[in-house]
Amino acid sequence: MMKNKHIHIRPLTVKDAEESLKYQLNNREFFERFSMTRSSDFYTIEGQTERIRKYAEHMSTDEEYNLGIFTNDTDTLIGSISLFQVLRGDLQSAFIGYFLDKSNNGKGYATEAVELIVEYAFNEINLHRIEAGVMPHNIASIRVLEKAGFHKEGLAKKNVKINGKWEDHQVLAIINPDD
Repeated sequence: MMKNKHIHIRPLTVKDAEESLKYQLNNREFFERFSMTRSSDFYTIEGQTERIRKYAEHMSTDEEYNLGIFTNDTDTLIGSISLFQVLRGDLQSAFIGYFLDKSNNGKGYATEAVELIVEYAFNEINLHRIEAGVMPHNIASIRVLEKAGFHKEGLAKKNVKINGKWEDHQVLAIINPDD
């Protein structure tokens, strides 16, 4: 578990499946504005349980790191954050993605979570670079990344399919300062 002022992040366990499903259902419309297409079983307890099992497997093989964002005071699941498409060899990089419960936006929690996972990525799993892609109109998410030390690198045209439409994404990145 990694902890800072208001939140902590940790891998989800099967015990978190019910809370994860509730969190996803409560934010479905909000999240789907920014997410890739989700499978039909995504919004079921079985689907959440299987996702969590796969997360643990991917973490053990250094492919992906999917963590929950929890409040320190109530230990409530309020978000998710991940490092995915982990590349080793001469690249030592990954992409970052995150979602935060709509009722917890604007409180600094996403920035805290990004800072925690960046610290983990650079100091624990020895990544050199973390890259993010954000739809240009998602100003709040771009601001989160900038506050956490990411810099803008350019615009990837029609880069990710969101809700059946190819969307442009602002590319941001952060480099391990020790490299």
